[in-house]
Amino acid sequence: MIFARPSSVSPRAMVAILLCLAALPSMAFAQDHNGQATPAIAADHGRNGRVLHLSLNGGDRLSVLFAAPTSPRGTIVMLPGGAGDIGLEHDGRIRHGDNFVVRTLELWNRRGYAVLIPDTPDHANLRGHRASSAYARVVGGLVALAHQQGPGPVFLLGTSQGTVAAVNGAAHAPASSIAGVVLTESVSVMGGSRETVFSASPQDIGVSVLVVANRDDRCNVAPPTAARQIAAAMTASRDVHVLMVAGGATRSKRECGSLTPHGYFGIEDQVINAICNWLDAHA
Repeated sequence: MIFARPSSVSPRAMVAILLCLAALPSMAFAQDHNGQATPAIAADHGRNGRVLHLSLNGGDRLSVLFAAPTSPRGTIVMLPGGAGDIGLEHDGRIRHGDNFVVRTLELWNRRGYAVLIPDTPDHANLRGHRASSAYARVVGGLVALAHQQGPGPVFLLGTSQGTVAAVNGAAHAPASSIAGVVLTESVSVMGGSRETVFSASPQDIGVSVLVVANRDDRCNVAPPTAARQIAAAMTASRDVHVLMVAGGATRSKRECGSLTPHGYFGIEDQVINAICNWLDAHA
């Protein structure tokens, strides 16, 4: 959810973590044992997944779930919303699996795309940090890790608060490192996190962009009416497309919750098929 109680990690500790992550170019990549992911919605998600680790300076590690079909068309680096903490365990289980990009993992695999989903360092709260230069380097490290898993294009996809990270990562991505970026239910109105997609240098994105907005989204910091304004901010890209969808059911108590139209709850297949059609055209 977008509005939730902040993590117990102090701001000073979070800054220290991000400073460690800023050293990503010097990190090594290590791979852990296979595991089975079990998000809260649909137990089969991530059945082909395995846990990877980004080894950071100072001995810290960032856990990442990677799941792929047999012959992937490409890899999507998924950037979850809310605090960003998915609760990824060492055995691949996920404690917080409601977020759109987490609970739909298997659907992306069925469409032929590998998926890479990061947790947060020490389960810290990412709100207010996704537009930073340090986190842009985190996303850059995730893109590099995705390329290490095999050939094929790499895309960034962020949802809700994760769109801030996706814009930031795309704005600072090395040439040819990503094939495009997808933004779903973008945070465009300043809220408690004190950052939006406009805080993350959208004017510096040079790759293809897909902005997805649900007409029935009632989240106050992600109004669907802002979709074309977001697209217009991508002035360096020659290929920006807005995709409007509609529908969805509500199970969450808050309008910005994952199990609402804001998280495409109940219309996942429709939305994923539309996004994958765009990915296929840019793969």
